[in-house]
Amino acid sequence: MKLAIKFCAIALLVFTACKEGKKENKELETATQEVAYATFGDKISEKDALTKDQMLAKFENMNVGDTIDVKFTSEIKEVCSKKGCWMKLPLNEITETMVRFKDYGFFMPLDSQGKEVIVAGKAFVKITPVDELQHYAEDAGKSKEEIAKITEPKKEFAFEANGVLIGTK
Repeated sequence: MKLAIKFCAIALLVFTACKEGKKENKELETATQEVAYATFGDKISEKDALTKDQMLAKFENMNVGDTIDVKFTSEIKEVCSKKGCWMKLPLNEITETMVRFKDYGFFMPLDSQGKEVIVAGKAFVKITPVDELQHYAEDAGKSKEEIAKITEPKKEFAFEANGVLIGTK
C-alpha cells in the first residue's frame, strides 16, 4: 500500500512539473512573437492592418478625389530630413505613397528610414503641383539639378495619417 501511495505521489509531481514547463514555454513563445512599436499621433493597434500589396490594389481602384479610411503596413523608404513632417512608404518596387500627418500634429523621427510602420488614416488620390513636388525634393535633400528636373504635376497616392506605429527593432 505504501508503494502505491509513493507511486501516485511521484506521478502527480511529474505531471504537475510538465504542465508548469509547458505554461512557461507558451508564455515565452507569446512574448517573442510580439513586436514592439512606438506610437505617434492617435493610439492605434496593429490588428487588421492591410499589407502594402492590398493597399496598392485599393489605390489602383480609386479616382482623383476618392477617399477611404484604412490601416496598412509597409516600411519607411524616406522621411523628411528637416522635421520628419512627411514620409514615403513603398507599395511595391515602383509605386509609393506620400504620408503626411493629420493637422501637422506629430512628426516622425528623422532616423526612422527602413523601419516597419503601420499607418491609420485616410488614403486618397491627388494631383500634386510642380511647386509642391519641388518643395518635397528640397526637404529630402535633393540637389538643385534634381529639383530643376521636376517640371510636370504628378498623380499620386497620398495618405493622411492620424496614427502611426513604428517598429522599434
